[in-house]
Amino acid sequence: MHLPTLSLSVLALALANPAAAAPDPLAPTGRWSPPEHAAARTPPMGWSSWNAFRTEVDEAKVLGAAQKLVDSGLAKLGYRYVNVDDGWWLKRRSSDGKLMIRTRIFPSAAIAGGDSSFRPFTDRLHAMGLKAGLYSDIGRNACSQAYDLHSPNLPEGTTAEREVGLYGHVDQDTALYFRDWGFDYLKVDACGINVYAPGAPVVLQNGYRPFPPLIDQASINRTDVAQVRSLYATVAAAVRRYRPDGDAILALCTWGSADVRRWGKDVGQMWRTSQDITPHWTRMLHSFDSASTRALYARPGAWNDPDMLFIGQGDFDAQHLTEARTHFALWAIINAPLFIGYDLRQAPDSLMKIWGNADIVRVNQDPGGHQGVIAYASDDVQTIVKTLSNGHKAVVLLNRGMAPAAINLTAAQLKFAPDAPITLRDLWSGRTLSPFNRETAFTLAPRESRVFEVGGTRRLSDGMYLSEVPGDVNVAADGVVAPEPDPVVHRMIGQWSGTRDTGERPTYAGWGGAQADATPFDQTLQVAGRAYDTGLGVLAQSRLEVRARGAERFEALVGVDDSTRDTYDAVEFLVYGDGRLLGRSGTMRFGMAARPLRVELRGARVIELVTRKVGRVTDLPLVTTWAEAALRGGAASITGSGS
Repeated sequence: MHLPTLSLSVLALALANPAAAAPDPLAPTGRWSPPEHAAARTPPMGWSSWNAFRTEVDEAKVLGAAQKLVDSGLAKLGYRYVNVDDGWWLKRRSSDGKLMIRTRIFPSAAIAGGDSSFRPFTDRLHAMGLKAGLYSDIGRNACSQAYDLHSPNLPEGTTAEREVGLYGHVDQDTALYFRDWGFDYLKVDACGINVYAPGAPVVLQNGYRPFPPLIDQASINRTDVAQVRSLYATVAAAVRRYRPDGDAILALCTWGSADVRRWGKDVGQMWRTSQDITPHWTRMLHSFDSASTRALYARPGAWNDPDMLFIGQGDFDAQHLTEARTHFALWAIINAPLFIGYDLRQAPDSLMKIWGNADIVRVNQDPGGHQGVIAYASDDVQTIVKTLSNGHKAVVLLNRGMAPAAINLTAAQLKFAPDAPITLRDLWSGRTLSPFNRETAFTLAPRESRVFEVGGTRRLSDGMYLSEVPGDVNVAADGVVAPEPDPVVHRMIGQWSGTRDTGERPTYAGWGGAQADATPFDQTLQVAGRAYDTGLGVLAQSRLEVRARGAERFEALVGVDDSTRDTYDAVEFLVYGDGRLLGRSGTMRFGMAARPLRVELRGARVIELVTRKVGRVTDLPLVTTWAEAALRGGAASITGSGS
């Protein structure tokens, strides 16, 4: 085997100086590292063609939906993006590689000389005060070319002409979409690097060029995470190049695979956390679960995406308004992008009132950007609480099952003082309920949810717990060595296979990631027998970046969590401010009582919370807890807001 001279020199450098080859991910940087996207400062909202029409999309349907957004007032609420999904393309022109539009279904795209352009279409949407979105794939071929083989709108021509995906054409296609055609949003699917394997029936039967899969949805170990990320990062760079004003959205669609939880926030503005949603209750729960425990991985400009709304069909149609309202409330409380997937030209008033509920939209669009955190979790009921920038909380009470359920809402779950009055305003009815202290009770019908805006006196009078403001926390390193599928995501009957196989196993590799108010493995935060109802749970070898927001000090109770698998290794907790070491815990081990760690921030803008192993006995995950982690004093005591 012969290596090029450059490779040998690089290898020698790495062997001589491993630190140069692999920078320490726990080293403080003194800065907020995620890209500050100009677009999507609140979760994107709009309409998408896929759930309504799949590939049977056309210009009249899209413009009809756009007009309904404007005429109904939904556009003023924030539903601005109008997205054309799969089915728009005719072929890739062999002479120059340019993508051609199927002008039979998009007649305004036909221009002189047999060419085509979406510019008249996007100009029309922009003139309506809306934004335009389009669909592509990161590979050579799109999803419809594998899964919608009976569609009349599949790409046509030779093998090369039917390769309409971005692979090999990233710069050319991105320039076309954003510079030439004027789009504002691009959804990039991943079927092209997933289902076109050599020897696959779909490849052999349709004459496609095979692509060795980079993603195995059933196995994170067989997925080339680094290569998948690199492909999407290349597209992101091209979007920045051809939309230098930054007002563009890149939506990543790897269905929660390729460990996108960890890197999606650094590449796009939103990333799918699950496989495709369908209009079924259990499928909706699956999609919700895939995003609901990942509040620390989302923030303004970067959002967990459990897929489009399916309100209007199946279990969420006009005959199932309880389920439809619950679907909408859950997407709102976890800051999911809100994309209507229904033929709005035919939408009844009952559905329009759900999408058009201004109070619930306001919860989703709150400028603080703090995803709701699960305050109570079970397979039967859940309570999700979100901090609003006006100092209030929003809460969703959810009955997941098919029997009535009693739910207690407590001051502790809201992080409000138990002895002060707490007020609830029902965001569906607009009615304000009688104030309560300590707790109040509700009985929810099957699949029902209740949504409230909540006012009260904060339990922490001079600051905010970090778990209340997850949008101000960036998980720079979470200590996960081997990504694992998340077993708490609801498992439903397979949408394509039914019950013919052995069942759909967990696939979303989020298990062990940092969590708010829970351990990385979904246990109660507990150190040396003492449980905590608030804090951050994260593995050792982690680094969290926190926006100080003018706070005067940081404090927490730190220790090795009782749930840890590693009861042998020691760990130290360190706090940095703008890169300067401000405080450290000293060495801590399993069984030791939590230690207070308090530091004056001295005007620091970015705090970094590091948990570092001291020595190493085993590679088992070492679970650590920043219990009651909070910013105190200064602006933190006044606003309590991440806005």
